[in-house]
Amino acid sequence: MRFVKSINRSKTLENININHRKKLILVGNPNVGKSVIFNCLTGTYATVSNYPGTTVEIFRGTSRINNIYFEVIDTPGMYSMIPITEEERVTRTLLFNEKADLVIHVVDAKNLQRMLPLTIQLIEAGVPLMLVVNMMDEAEKLGVKIHIEKLSEILSIPVVGTAAALNRGIDVLKKKVYEYVRKRAA
Repeated sequence: MRFVKSINRSKTLENININHRKKLILVGNPNVGKSVIFNCLTGTYATVSNYPGTTVEIFRGTSRINNIYFEVIDTPGMYSMIPITEEERVTRTLLFNEKADLVIHVVDAKNLQRMLPLTIQLIEAGVPLMLVVNMMDEAEKLGVKIHIEKLSEILSIPVVGTAAALNRGIDVLKKKVYEYVRKRAA
């Protein structure tokens, strides 16, 4: 396993005992903004590692939301829980081996209908799930309207709308992550 450290915003966060951190895994199709959300949550601190036995990279960082520390994992893109590519196999294996406190499925608002089948598969797999509908700004420019609350009601999971590249909705995302993890711990 190879490790490469990039920008480290806080030695304090890096040194938090891994056993005291909650685990948050970002999943979704390629090019939906997972890495942008990863950077927003972690302040761009990242550790790049190859998954054992592969050349597929995953990114790990640390985040603090209120008083809860998180290990944040940015996974390779996947289209389905039925893996075809090495990237999908790595992500699926990681999902089931890492025991996440929360899985955040990031989707592209412009292509929501095409991306929801993976959301359904994740719900059926029983992972603790939150949906992030990213690139809302681009969808709005195309006249696409997404009713976040209604989508949350239909799926029975928390849903957050973001435009992560503009840092829009990130505070709401952090609040929902904090509330979700606190509620599960209670």
